[in-house]
Amino acid sequence: MKRIIHPYSKVKHVGKIKPYLDVAQNKKYSSVFSDNYPISSNVIEKIGRKMGPLDGVKVIEMAAIGPVPFCAMMLSDMGAEVIRVDRLNQKGSGHRANVLFRGRKSVAVDLKNPLGVETTLELIDQADIVIEGFRPGVMERLGLGPEVCAERNRRIIYGRMTGWGQEGPLSQAAGHDINYISIAGALGSMGYPDRPPTPPLNLVGDFGGGAMYLLSGVLAALVERSTSGLGQVIDAAMTDGTASLLSPFFGMMAMNMWTPDRYKNRLDGGAFYYGSYECKDGKHISIGSLEPQFYSLLLEKCGITDEVFEEQLDQEAWSEKREKLEAIFKTKTRNEWCGIMEGTDVCFAPVLDLEEAPDHPHNKARETYIEFEGVTQPAPAPRFSRTESSISSSAALIGENTDEILTSWGFSEEKITSLKKERAI
Repeated sequence: MKRIIHPYSKVKHVGKIKPYLDVAQNKKYSSVFSDNYPISSNVIEKIGRKMGPLDGVKVIEMAAIGPVPFCAMMLSDMGAEVIRVDRLNQKGSGHRANVLFRGRKSVAVDLKNPLGVETTLELIDQADIVIEGFRPGVMERLGLGPEVCAERNRRIIYGRMTGWGQEGPLSQAAGHDINYISIAGALGSMGYPDRPPTPPLNLVGDFGGGAMYLLSGVLAALVERSTSGLGQVIDAAMTDGTASLLSPFFGMMAMNMWTPDRYKNRLDGGAFYYGSYECKDGKHISIGSLEPQFYSLLLEKCGITDEVFEEQLDQEAWSEKREKLEAIFKTKTRNEWCGIMEGTDVCFAPVLDLEEAPDHPHNKARETYIEFEGVTQPAPAPRFSRTESSISSSAALIGENTDEILTSWGFSEEKITSLKKERAI
């Protein structure tokens, strides 16, 4: 049988599935797959439709904000069928351009109606994973807690996403990303020393310490289930995840290589050779010339011969060197510095905003950003050599797929009509 491999390098639109072509068209991955491992017939039957690495996995997403929908987006991009259970009283609302909600269909349910709860449980009965982001105890009060779900479906993997965690003195308190990364120690490590700490958008708590830990947790549980046959509960807290992200810095503190003082370290902007600088045109560039050879090249490209720069790690002179570098970078525009340094081993890049980033030549070459149904957005990541991730759809309006999903998941027409009559859906 001829080997078939998806030629990822030839994808022109990640949001569409291209046919799998002959292996001869893909030089990069041709050595990975041997003729001893032909593609099975059931895989070949899937050619031409979405087939990500999570193809066949069913996920129930309880409507939430921040990390839960981000995790659901990742699961959907990787091929899982993700159904979002939304609130019935919000039916018809939403926006197609909400990138965070892409790739899922929506079922509108009244969770205060016992029939709505039972409908949700019947969906969970057929699912592999359920993810939720309510305060601890809410799902239990709704009758949708992990014990109830596990009694009905012992294979269910139950992902719980909160800021403070399922337990602890603050577990019932309201909060947002900025609060969670505050007590974890992350926020206090960012920004200038003479100003309040600077929030790093909500990337660290919501998405880094939250969604990605929820994602890795449910996927690890999915792998473990293949051995045990049992699901389990994942308690993903943004405080825990953010603390985990700080592991390298605690290690450096223990080795006397890091101080808790802001702007006094090699990676927090304190070092003059690792930071951003304003250019002649008011735009900015970034440098990360940590290693000696990269630092030497930085001096060369900047035309620096001043002896004060010879000792890179002399922290007492960092402020003086920063002032001199600031003056140097203001002598040229951002584009001029790109012409001098971009693509070299200086460890350099222009600082781009969200409108500029999709048009950078590197991002365009890799199709890091794509246009899907008229909306520019990041393409699915990471990239798989055989089982391509993809965007299956734009965001659904709340409840627009209720009939379709319930029918495809085994609900009869009569039952759907009855649930509508009882205002459960």
